[in-house]
Amino acid sequence: MRLANEVFIVTGAQGGMGKETVNRFLEEGAFVAAIDLNVDGIEESDRLLPIAADLTKEDDVEKVFLMAIEKFKRIDGLINIAGIAQSATPIEEVSLADWEKIMCVNANAPFLTCRAAVPYMKKQGTGVIVNIASISMVRPRPGLNAYIASKGATVSLSQALAIELAEYGIRVNVVNPGPADTNMLGQFTSKGTDVEGMKETTFKKSVPMGRLINPNDIANSLVYLCSKEAAIVTGAIFNVDGGRGI
Repeated sequence: MRLANEVFIVTGAQGGMGKETVNRFLEEGAFVAAIDLNVDGIEESDRLLPIAADLTKEDDVEKVFLMAIEKFKRIDGLINIAGIAQSATPIEEVSLADWEKIMCVNANAPFLTCRAAVPYMKKQGTGVIVNIASISMVRPRPGLNAYIASKGATVSLSQALAIELAEYGIRVNVVNPGPADTNMLGQFTSKGTDVEGMKETTFKKSVPMGRLINPNDIANSLVYLCSKEAAIVTGAIFNVDGGRGI
């Protein structure tokens, strides 16, 4: 097992990518703290700890790490999958409140969780952080201005931390998913859009390999980046996008 007996915090655990990642990490022998706003339906076991938390709040983030340490005694990795989409909106119609909400969830929350994880990892002399961004940061689509800005901030933070934390044995990487076959995909369309039709006519056709990205594609990339196979990989931006970013 590639992650045997290692402890990971996975945020966004109730989303499509999050659920698949939690399952894959458990299959690979990891212990997992599964974090989301609502964790109903996730049953606690000796290897799995569901924690309901709002990761935009400092107190909630602190609670997550204290609970994980109490149960598992260490933290080997942090996977930040939690995020929100932006309905395609011209910049002149984006309210400050909408901008701040997207930045808060997509950029502030990874900052808070990374900040909380680092002291534990420094004490251990090892650790791995992977932040989920988006291929739209590489090849933007119109109307996703705030979303793309928030993911750009996450990438920059990740690379800044990769160089800052390298001497402590802590690796920090980014995964940029392409258009993924999850419920979140439809949230990027304008209001009133035929979501299923757009999946075929726009999203799928934007991927050179001809299909949407599956949650399992992302989960498999995360297993690799968190495993000893990627022991020298840090500061990387890993596009899992079927060629969408080319």
